[in-house]
Amino acid sequence: MSRKPSRPTTTVDSGGQLLDTALIDVVRQAGASRGMFYVLSPAGEALWLVVVTGTPREIAAPWTRVGLTDPIPVADAVRERRLVWVGGMEDAARRYPRLSLVLPYDFALAAAPVTSNGTVRGALVLLWPGLHAPGMSPAERDAMEEGCRRLGRILQVAADEGASLPPNRPRVLAPLALGQATATAAFIDRLPGGSCALDLGGRITFITPDAAELLGADAADLLGARPWEALPWMDVPEVEDRYRAALVSEQPTSFTAVRPPDTWLAFELYPDPSGISVRITPSRPAESNAAAQPVRGAGPSRATMLYHLMHMAATLTEAIGVQDVVDQAADQLMPALGAQAMAMMTAEEGRLKIVGHRGYSAALIERFDLIPLTADTPAAHVLATGAPSFFASFADLKRSYAAAVHQDDMASWAFLPLIASNRTIGTLVLAYARPRAFPPAERAVLTSLAGLIGQATDRARLYDTKHRVARRLQDALLPDALPHVPGLSVVARYLPAGHGMDVGGDFYDLIRLDRTTAAAAIGDVQGHNIDAAALMGQVRTAVHAHSTIGAPPGDVLSRTNRLLIDLDPGLFTSCLYAHLDLGRQAACLATAGHPRPLLRHADGRTHVLHVPPGLLLGIDAAAEYTALEIPLPPGSVLVLYTDGLIESPGVDPDDAVAALARLVEDADPDDLEALADTLIEHAPGHGDDIALLLISPQQSGR
Repeated sequence: MSRKPSRPTTTVDSGGQLLDTALIDVVRQAGASRGMFYVLSPAGEALWLVVVTGTPREIAAPWTRVGLTDPIPVADAVRERRLVWVGGMEDAARRYPRLSLVLPYDFALAAAPVTSNGTVRGALVLLWPGLHAPGMSPAERDAMEEGCRRLGRILQVAADEGASLPPNRPRVLAPLALGQATATAAFIDRLPGGSCALDLGGRITFITPDAAELLGADAADLLGARPWEALPWMDVPEVEDRYRAALVSEQPTSFTAVRPPDTWLAFELYPDPSGISVRITPSRPAESNAAAQPVRGAGPSRATMLYHLMHMAATLTEAIGVQDVVDQAADQLMPALGAQAMAMMTAEEGRLKIVGHRGYSAALIERFDLIPLTADTPAAHVLATGAPSFFASFADLKRSYAAAVHQDDMASWAFLPLIASNRTIGTLVLAYARPRAFPPAERAVLTSLAGLIGQATDRARLYDTKHRVARRLQDALLPDALPHVPGLSVVARYLPAGHGMDVGGDFYDLIRLDRTTAAAAIGDVQGHNIDAAALMGQVRTAVHAHSTIGAPPGDVLSRTNRLLIDLDPGLFTSCLYAHLDLGRQAACLATAGHPRPLLRHADGRTHVLHVPPGLLLGIDAAAEYTALEIPLPPGSVLVLYTDGLIESPGVDPDDAVAALARLVEDADPDDLEALADTLIEHAPGHGDDIALLLISPQQSGR
């Protein structure tokens, strides 16, 4: 089921004028072409586009909602609380392939978090033409920083006043004013002589009689229309793609097309922040690099739909589980295609299970969830036949399904098959609040999009199954609860790897040996898969067995090492073992390539324990492990952990351990639960499992 909350219906200020003015001002002061302003969603997991200037709604649609984990500049800026600069096409292709794949045009981009009172509340994105210098100038940076501060103050006032968040559709502002120049004068200034001018949405705002004659249409019919919508022979991907290239990069571009039956025309596009001037001249086939064939039929343009197909394909390659696929489909399809609701269902045990939805109430979803595959419904019929169904009105639907009841208040529906490996695995339902004709071109693209989603869903289901089995295996191999050892306070934490990772082999254990002695172990098996989890269980069992027969720490590791060599799993394991003698107030530790433990003394001093290093388990059967004995009096805290607690790309391991020691030193040793929470909270969070064991001897009687 979808986790996303439905959007509110009002703006953060009356008419959004404060935000609109602030965005326009920062775009102008930074010398940018266009700007986008996002606010953080209530749950803090996504950014919602509020206002955009200089960009048509069709191009902005796929970016209406951006998840904070998405590989997108604005998400990185908010998540890492820093300004992100993308210096051009090559830079974007290297760092943000999804962005580059969907917008393969030359432009520069800056994204920065918008904060107030130390809290991130949104983000600002500015774009410049492709001829921009590789770096951001100090003046541009200053303008953007001031714009972020201004927007942050507006959001803070809105939060203090309890104002609600923005509507589902972002406001699209007109381009920056051009002084007293009219649209016609601006066109003439850009390009001597006449052809036609397009606004940022691709609509014709000015056209000369000669241009209309070349296009084979009346000027009155062309004004206010997009060329590829008014002229069927221009409804080919290259035409709108060249318009998008000119719009985004603000660099001249050109193409040729044939007006049926055999009139060749050359188009030259000259853009600026307010629109595009187009020169149209007769051409010859020899000068053409592509022939545009006549196309018939109404509906969304091919380039627009191909744009969304490309965006969806790029997005779904990054989806992990089924819920990811649902979320990405809803985030991309609904704003791009104008749908107001979506439900995705798959076949499970003879029924249609709704695995996710958006725009529908939970009560309505509950009524339709788990209907039999034999039910006389459009969703079940699509699953059975693999053929899509489109209904422009409820009357159309009623004619095909007499028992149907109008329950969702929608006007039109598309029921699409989710197909993977030539079999139908589910049904995707898109619902529209207004009547929709579903012309042939749109039906074809919707069916293709559903095919992409079906393939991604099939992969995601396999991942979910594998991950669920592996996680259950790992959970079963970890201790349900640690044994009670009189005179010893112990707190453990285990945090699975971050989103997108499989299970790992981190483990911990506490073993009560007798009335005054115990043993503690912590380790990490190489890898993130079922093999690693299974080996983790074997290592933990071996350590437990050798410790209970009284083997000293070095021997426990040596014997476990030889077992791993005999098993030959092809994986290495780090491990730290500690023998705890409460009577002598001492501990004896041995390590096999494991991160160094910390000791916090009763007076607060904390230092790193330099246990004699030993080889990882599973490398050399002859490896020996030397132990280190340390005092462990009441009030001290022994900190054992796996590398997920400290490791971060680009950070020196010694610096990371030192930072961990400072956190331990500043903590309250009498509250191990709070100390464990603090250490986990400050972990880098780069996708590795974390195991943590805090051990503190107590005064007798406590």
